[in-house]
Amino acid sequence: MKKHLAILLLLSPSLVLAAGNTITFRGQVHAQTCQVSVDGSANPVVLLPTVATGDLAAVGSAAGETPFVVSVSGCTASATDALKIKTQFLASAASSGGNIPNLGTAKNVALQLRKSVGGDAIKLVGGSSVSVDGLQIAAGSTSASHTFAVRYVSENGVASAGSVIGSVQYALDYL
Repeated sequence: MKKHLAILLLLSPSLVLAAGNTITFRGQVHAQTCQVSVDGSANPVVLLPTVATGDLAAVGSAAGETPFVVSVSGCTASATDALKIKTQFLASAASSGGNIPNLGTAKNVALQLRKSVGGDAIKLVGGSSVSVDGLQIAAGSTSASHTFAVRYVSENGVASAGSVIGSVQYALDYL
């Protein structure tokens, strides 16, 4: 049996070394660090309202815009200069429209991040982070917050009823 396994491994090296088996680690070392929360939580769940399928009947239609607040505290800004901090959003996958794909049961629905309520869309790229301005700690202050938004969007036409679930990772960029 061991002989057969050894022959199989020699004939099929892909069983041992799969293509694309790279893990990339990224981070920052900076004099500044802050505590971050979203809607007051380190691990938030943003609940969007239930919307009718008719609200998402056409390509590009959107509904259910919901604000969420990214806050930082425990920061150190200089006494004379404001400190700008970017929020990085990272989606493991992105839809063709640059949105968060729906992992729920509703069809033709994605989740669109926005720079603010009623603001421009944040175009995501699967596997890459996107930096967004918004957080600014005033000179001499130690905290700040910025309101982003998320909404349902139909990228391919009429949405079907069902659940909508998606996620994105976030981090702060002090550079």
